[in-house]
Amino acid sequence: MIFPVEKLISAASAARERAYAPYSNFSVGAAILTREGRYYTGCNVENSSFGLTCCAERVALFKAVSNGERNFEAIAITAGTDDHCAPCGACRQALAEFGAEIKVFMVNRLGDYRMQTVSELLPSVFGKNALTAGSIEISDKKSIDSLIEPVNR
Repeated sequence: MIFPVEKLISAASAARERAYAPYSNFSVGAAILTREGRYYTGCNVENSSFGLTCCAERVALFKAVSNGERNFEAIAITAGTDDHCAPCGACRQALAEFGAEIKVFMVNRLGDYRMQTVSELLPSVFGKNALTAGSIEISDKKSIDSLIEPVNR
């Protein structure tokens, strides 16, 4: 797909202006592009209970997914800083759920970017295969009951 990365960066920059970051004053914007050419934006939303804060990348991703999207081409991320804005580990994991080859454009305040794929940013992803690797197949209820039977001590 041909899509000007500058348009995606511009959308991420506009989203950054809507960030809710009263605690860190670190506003981030993101724009994620689907393979069909649609894009969705997100900004970080902080909370006084810091663990409930949601990053711009996940806001954009979740907005797209909640609209039925599943196939993504790229995401642009900007914080208006001198450094290129890289996604945190949680955002890398969330993006990896939808594709290791998603291009991640990490943008600085000048609009310059560095691009890496999700797999380059998160080479040892915890993926769907990890969920089935150690699973046990149990064929009858009696076996299940013996596995969960309480231990009296």
